[in-house]
Amino acid sequence: MNGEVRDLREVIREEMLMRDKIAGILKDGPRTVPEIAQALGHPSWEVMYWVMGMRKYGYVSETGDVTEEGYHRYRVVAREGN
Repeated sequence: MNGEVRDLREVIREEMLMRDKIAGILKDGPRTVPEIAQALGHPSWEVMYWVMGMRKYGYVSETGDVTEEGYHRYRVVAREGN
């Protein structure tokens, strides 16, 4: 995280590449977007795009657990065929 703001199109293009990395991080247990961002070394706003895409297509879901700061925790969803 060098402080450089990347073009949104670049971030969106990486969604498919980041899916497996994010799923790998979540295999250790539910995490918030800032926790995932720290593990990946990417800004939270980029990770939010990727996590929301994964949520939309059923790869992750909220646990229902909200941190004191108001962040939801996300977990990997078991999918048929995986």
